Amino acid sequence: MNLDEVDLNLLLLFQRLMQERHVSKVAEQMNMSQPGVSNALAKLRRRLHDPLFVRGPGGVVPTPFALRLSEPVDQALAILRDALNPATGFDPLRVTRTITIGMTDIGEVVFLPALVERLSREAPGIALNTVRDTSVNLSNEMAEGRVDLAIGLLPQLKGGFYQRRLFDQGYVCLFRRGHALDDAPLTLAAWREAEHLVVVSAGTGHGQVEDWLKQRGVQRRVRLTVPHFMSVGYILQRTDLIATVPERLALQLAAPFSLSLRSLPATLPAAPIHLFWHARVQQDEGNRWLRGMVIDLFANSATRTRVTKTARTKQMPSPSA
Repeated sequence: MNLDEVDLNLLLLFQRLMQERHVSKVAEQMNMSQPGVSNALAKLRRRLHDPLFVRGPGGVVPTPFALRLSEPVDQALAILRDALNPATGFDPLRVTRTITIGMTDIGEVVFLPALVERLSREAPGIALNTVRDTSVNLSNEMAEGRVDLAIGLLPQLKGGFYQRRLFDQGYVCLFRRGHALDDAPLTLAAWREAEHLVVVSAGTGHGQVEDWLKQRGVQRRVRLTVPHFMSVGYILQRTDLIATVPERLALQLAAPFSLSLRSLPATLPAAPIHLFWHARVQQDEGNRWLRGMVIDLFANSATRTRVTKTARTKQMPSPSA
């Protein structure tokens, strides 16, 4: 038998009859006449090819088939009720699930340590998973519920997304402690003459820094180019190379790798870093709680606090975390 052959109301009637064992009581509870209950029961009997209930002393008695059917019907109706009437009051201490966030490798260094630390205290049942916006179609993944949040500069997230500005990402110069530039002012000439480690991360906002420098004819002595930021600390720690990196990344790398950071002698455009979520989870309590945690940890008080919906028009890209 196909499910589309069964009226949900018939299952509700079946459940009530199992509980009450009286046609008249069920008719009163369901605001039906006794003939109406009898007709509905007859329809269910025909669908299931079983009498289901027979007359007994003081009411009706379920058949063996009805007894076997009772528990699965109760469970199915309970699941449906819970889905249609979700419990209010999201409790992070009790929830067990995996949260997926879209971010770059810089974002993992900048955001994950503090985020994992906070979650371990306030939501120990939540596990984190990250994905790259360059490796998946982030817009589709978020629209279909496989990615919960995204952080960074993500111009591809247009219609259907909400955003909250976290901070404006600036850039600094990073090099090992004891470098020749460590005790001297970082002039434009000194920055140009130093040997550079350059990160060209295709498909990320940071690549726009390199484009900006090229467009303005800023020349450097590039000794090494790598496609991601994960090796930057290790390389700078053991060489005389310098690197131009996002300031929040530099602050994370400085102590573990014994590095120094300096303000750049040239002004690069700052990148607005946003938290993004899809409209489908705008009212979801769990997602709202997680967004609040991200904002509490990383939002700069100087940035605007208003949540906005992303525009459908094309946005101009700039560097990102």
